[in-house]
Amino acid sequence: MAAFIAKQMVGNQLSAVKDAAGGGDGGDDGDDKEKAEEEERERQEAIREAEERRKEKHRKMEEEREKMRQDIRDKYNIKKKEEIVEAAPQEEPNPLMRKKKTPEELAAEAEQEELDDFTTKLKKRLSDAFKNCPLRNLF
Repeated sequence: MAAFIAKQMVGNQLSAVKDAAGGGDGGDDGDDKEKAEEEERERQEAIREAEERRKEKHRKMEEEREKMRQDIRDKYNIKKKEEIVEAAPQEEPNPLMRKKKTPEELAAEAEQEELDDFTTKLKKRLSDAFKNCPLRNLF
């Protein structure tokens, strides 16, 4: 840890000296940005391809399993259970990419929570007051 901190401190000072002396890369900012963007695109493409390969692999494995299940059902004359598949909403492929709530939606939720909290407190206070009321026997 100490070595890392020392390297960071010395490295930052050396790069500052290089830039001041003109030895640094002065005009390559545009090329660096383009290079970084290209690398990011390639990285995203690689991630997407890896995800597709993983899904395909799992799909094939599930097909093989289902074939084995069917062979066992055929061998022992077991009927396949008919499952009623409900129309479940499709999950988003990546939970990090889900739709974010707008400030209006967040404010509406907060207001609803406040209202719920207020009504429960009010009900509790009224019931406590009614329990302690000397006229409660009249009702």
